Amino acid sequence: MTKAKKQVSFEDALWGACDKLRGTVEPAEYKHVVLSLIFLKFVNDKFDARREELKDEGKDKYIDVQSFYTMKNVFFVPEESRWSFIMQNAKQNDIALKIDTALNTIEKQNPSLKGALPDNYYSRLGIDVSKLAALLDEINNIQTNADKENDIMGRVYEYFLTKFALQEGKGKGEFYTPKSVVNLIAEMIEPYKGKIYDPCCGSGGMFVQSLKFVENHAGNSKDISVYGQEGTTTTYKLAKMNLAIRGIPCDLGEKAANTFTNDLHKDLRADYIMANPPFNQKDWRAENELVNDARWNGYTVPPTSNANYGWILHMVSKLSTNGTAGFLLANGALSGEGQELEIRKQLIENNLVEAIVILPRNLFYTTDISVTLWILNKNKKSRTVEQNGKIKNYRNREEEILFMDLRQMGSPFEKKYIELTQEDRDKVTSTFHAWQQAGANETYKDIPEFCYSANKKEIVEKGYNLVPSRYIEFVNRDETQDYDSAMKALQSELTDLLKQEEESKKELLGVFKDLGYEIKL
Repeated sequence: MTKAKKQVSFEDALWGACDKLRGTVEPAEYKHVVLSLIFLKFVNDKFDARREELKDEGKDKYIDVQSFYTMKNVFFVPEESRWSFIMQNAKQNDIALKIDTALNTIEKQNPSLKGALPDNYYSRLGIDVSKLAALLDEINNIQTNADKENDIMGRVYEYFLTKFALQEGKGKGEFYTPKSVVNLIAEMIEPYKGKIYDPCCGSGGMFVQSLKFVENHAGNSKDISVYGQEGTTTTYKLAKMNLAIRGIPCDLGEKAANTFTNDLHKDLRADYIMANPPFNQKDWRAENELVNDARWNGYTVPPTSNANYGWILHMVSKLSTNGTAGFLLANGALSGEGQELEIRKQLIENNLVEAIVILPRNLFYTTDISVTLWILNKNKKSRTVEQNGKIKNYRNREEEILFMDLRQMGSPFEKKYIELTQEDRDKVTSTFHAWQQAGANETYKDIPEFCYSANKKEIVEKGYNLVPSRYIEFVNRDETQDYDSAMKALQSELTDLLKQEEESKKELLGVFKDLGYEIKL
């Protein structure tokens, strides 16, 4: 009998091939090595499919005309960039150079890819030819056209980033926002139509999930315009690839840049903001830097010691008249003192804070820090809005903030981690939207240990503290405990345990006695 071969996912196979690069490439670099090659394979598969389509239509003379590809949102691939050419030369000593040339040529041929692909990356890595060839073989087995959602890049990026984070632990690698958390933000702020912005966009995951939300709710993704900024060059390139491969038009600026010191979208006013800024970023500006920045107009200047409120005010400055923002911050921002308290007080008095949601621990792979989801809204007044074909009647919520605690939610995921299920998210979003809308007093109600609608007077009395546990009712289960019954049950259990222990001693003494030993306990 032969042992059945274990089936592995293509992500696992890729990780295995990359893991053979140890010594030449750090694990944190695996995703960069793989994603550009998968991108090349993906655009080639699309190109080949379109080429066959033209032949089937009897348009053979147009198979090398770029416009006949771009009209179908397909990248044109020159001969030296074609996957077949790469695989024919996979075992040649200059394969790394050929890959770099292929990427460079395809970028030049397609203006929308400007700045997206790595420059002379593989030549500089110095990977052993046989190991690089083995990796190409694994990628060659991936049928990218089989993924109807065009999510190959997203799947691999997410897998590698997760795998690295799980393997190396907190504080390593890039900070990754789990998909269930991104989905929760999208489902709460409902970015159906308008401009969406992420000031620290990473690989573009917020944008991808936003557009999936629109499509899943029968909306039109063409109604959304995408704007973002990323400070790290390699991640900026990943974001451009990630969005390009899905055909998502975006404006990420001409290059990677620091959002605070080089805002690439100064005049932007966004309808929706989704973001996961770096937590508790220290020394984000010099003592005398950005002191008179227009983004802080009307507010206290954020402290140099922590960028949390710098990110908040940056996002506030980008919101349109009816704009909504959903973003993540460390819990410390809810109750910080000094300049942070002054800014938080101003945000509350300006009626911008709509909801504060405490998330469960162990959601994030690269940190176990407690995390909060903030929802800001520039217009909490009563109004009627048509949203994706539905009429929504919002009530006036200017004097209220909704607090939610999700720490009892979540299902096991990847051993010690958890994720928010669709059922969890439905409960949160339905509660939030019921609270927002007219007639909410009939459909929304405060629930102990889950949600509480606080009025501004309560918040002022608590010193503008936004920690949800200061407002949400806690059930003291000890008050309902019958101590007499509990003590009797405990005494009975202890008595039984003592009896069992005595019986065990007698059995043990009997065993030793049979062996000829006299033992006293």
